[in-house]
Amino acid sequence: MNLIDISIIVPLYNEEDVFETLIQRLTQVIDTAKFQCEVVLINDGSTDNTAELINQICRKDNRFSGVLLSRNHGHQLAVSAGLSYSRGKKGAMIIDGDLQDPPELINEFYNLLIDGYDVVYAIRKNRKESFFKKSAYSVYYRLQKKISSFNIPIDSGDFSMLSRRVVDTIVSMPEQSRYLRGMRAWVGYKQIGFEYDRDERHAGETKYSWSKLFELAFNGIFNFSDFPVKIITRLGFFTVLFSLIYFLYNIYRKIYYDDVPQGFTATILAIILFSGVQMISLGLIGEYVLRIYNQVRNRPLFVVDKIIQDGLDK
Repeated sequence: MNLIDISIIVPLYNEEDVFETLIQRLTQVIDTAKFQCEVVLINDGSTDNTAELINQICRKDNRFSGVLLSRNHGHQLAVSAGLSYSRGKKGAMIIDGDLQDPPELINEFYNLLIDGYDVVYAIRKNRKESFFKKSAYSVYYRLQKKISSFNIPIDSGDFSMLSRRVVDTIVSMPEQSRYLRGMRAWVGYKQIGFEYDRDERHAGETKYSWSKLFELAFNGIFNFSDFPVKIITRLGFFTVLFSLIYFLYNIYRKIYYDDVPQGFTATILAIILFSGVQMISLGLIGEYVLRIYNQVRNRPLFVVDKIIQDGLDK
C-alpha cells in the first residue's frame, strides 16, 4: 500500500558540491514532517559524481528514490521525469537542488494544499543576484504576463507544490518544449502564491547559461502566446501604410513642387527596411514551425537509464 503523501522532486546536474548539505536538509524535513514524504532525485546526465551519490543515498534510505537519465535532457525535462515517477497520493513539491529554494517551506505549502488549493507556487520577493539579471527577469515576467493568452503569475519559478490531479495532468501533456510554470498555470484549478526570499546558491555555479535562459524564455512566449504571430500582421500593415504615405508624399511633391525625391540612398533604405521586416517575420514563424517539427517526431520526452526505488533497482 502506498503511504506516501508528498513526493519532493529535485533535479540535479553536477551538484556534488551541494549534495551533502541538500541531503541533510531534506532528511531533516522529512523526519519532522507530519505527513509521509519521499524524495525523488533526478540525475540529469551529470558528468561529476552526482549519480553515484544518488545511488548511495537511495540504497541507504528507502525514502529517497533515484531517476537516472541517460544523458542531459535539461532542467524542465528532468523535473518532468521526476513527476512521472512520483508516488505521492496528495501531490508533489518541486525544488531546485542548489538550495535556493528552501525545502523547509514544505509544511506551509502543504497546509495550503490541504486547505483546498491545487497549486501553491512560490513568488520571489528578493533575489540575491546581479542588478542586470534581476532587471532582465523582471522585464521578462511582465512582458510574458502582458502577451500571454492566460495569466502566468509574475516572479514565480518552478518552486511549487502541486496536487495529485495537477501532477497527473502535467505528466499527460506531451509537449516537447516544456515550460512548466506555464503548463502549471494553464491547468487551472485553485491556485495561490506564497512569497519568500530566495537564497543564494549554496555551492557551485549555476547550470543555467544565458543561452538556456533564452531558450526557456522563448518556450514561455511561443508556447503560451499568439502575440508573435499577430505582430507579424501588424508589421505588415505598418509597412504597407508607410509605403502608401511615402507614395502619396511623392505625388504631392511632384504636383506642387515638381520635385520627386530620387537617389540611391532612399532605395537602399527601403530595401533594408522591408527585408528586415521579412526576416523578422520568417524568424518568428520559424519558432512555431520548429516546435511543430519537434512535436510531430513523437520522440519520448526523456530516456531513463536506471530507477532506484525502495532501495532496489526497478
